[in-house]
Amino acid sequence: MNDTVDPTEIAGAPSEKTRLRRYNWLAKYDRDTINAIIDAGIVCQVGYVIDGMPYVTPTNHWRIDDFVYWHGSSASRMLKAQQKGIPVCFTVTHLDGIVFSRAAFNHNIQYRSVMAFGEAELCAEEVKRRALATFTDRLAPGLWDYARLPAEQEWKATKVIRMRLDEVSAKVADGLPSEDEEDYQSDRWAGSVALKMVQLDPVPDPKLRGGIEMPAFVRNFRYVGVK
Repeated sequence: MNDTVDPTEIAGAPSEKTRLRRYNWLAKYDRDTINAIIDAGIVCQVGYVIDGMPYVTPTNHWRIDDFVYWHGSSASRMLKAQQKGIPVCFTVTHLDGIVFSRAAFNHNIQYRSVMAFGEAELCAEEVKRRALATFTDRLAPGLWDYARLPAEQEWKATKVIRMRLDEVSAKVADGLPSEDEEDYQSDRWAGSVALKMVQLDPVPDPKLRGGIEMPAFVRNFRYVGVK
């Protein structure tokens, strides 16, 4: 395949910034696909510029409707810069497999990714508290009500940033690469190896007092990234 862009393949691209140019046939612009990729994990990468220097920070994320959120310390240089409304680039990637080709040039990976552009904004106190409760229960439904609620000093020590998902696109590679016709006639093996995350059994804290039962949300916990 080549990199020539067919206008019929980019219908729905939010903007020129988010339109895929290389491998444009892998582009997904529908919100269901985008949301599913974002929701399938809890670690994102946030790119931004401070004083002319580029930074990319891995952090936890979560989505509520058309916004993605991330949080951190009130003393964080990253959050202090982002709360001023600076442009940011938000990405999430899931590695799904390795693709082996007959030709070295065509080896590839299978993956799902999202890239979004926008301006970060600081959440007001009431929004911050609701958002953190949502994030906690996203990890394990019922965890927020089970755990000790944050003290006021802990609330003050935490900031929540969010960004509206306006300029966003997804890229999904889930097949085998196209090969040159002559390579199909070779005696070299080709195919793929799927990769997935594995969840292990819960391990109690060694300092846990005797007689404390494991809560249901831990027994029933299943990480969203486990297929």
